[in-house]
Amino acid sequence: MKEKLREALSQRQKQSIVDPSLTPSAVLVPVYCREGEYYLLFTKRSERVRYHKGQFSFPGGTYEARDELLLNTALRESEEEIGLMPGDIEVLGELDDTATTTSGYIVSPFVVFIPWPYQFTVDKREIERIIEVPISALLDRSCLREETSVVAGETISQYFYHYQGDVIWGATARILTQFLNIIRLLVGDSGLECGSK
Repeated sequence: MKEKLREALSQRQKQSIVDPSLTPSAVLVPVYCREGEYYLLFTKRSERVRYHKGQFSFPGGTYEARDELLLNTALRESEEEIGLMPGDIEVLGELDDTATTTSGYIVSPFVVFIPWPYQFTVDKREIERIIEVPISALLDRSCLREETSVVAGETISQYFYHYQGDVIWGATARILTQFLNIIRLLVGDSGLECGSK
């Protein structure tokens, strides 16, 4: 699946958001093979961070001028938050930008492949814990609840993914929905077993 995903991401046209009133940020969407199955990694934000307290997110954060590139932002922040080293990451491609609805960010997501097992180092000031979710569980439509709501006069879809008592929602869920739609085109709702490659 990894090479199929890389090819699919390379062939699509990324939808960028250009809005000077919003703050640029970037995240990694970490994919890995664990015990014969593909997983995604999320973080649960601590109650001490400024925005999105207690929410599930992908590792990443706010762009700084020293980063130069948004990919560098995602790599730097992921190293700071969970100890994921840039040299251990294989970038597969990009997803579309997503704007947060309350905190004023543009989020640029980068799909990456990471090794497993991995010795993560969690910064407890920012991250309460890591959550690992099988992609097959997220593809199961029974875990998804969808609503529509009006934000600033615009009707948007809101997604809520439920897994073992946790709920992934907001911008992270919109990014996740993009990712899962691509996976479904590649392999359907099954066929996600991974080997040693």
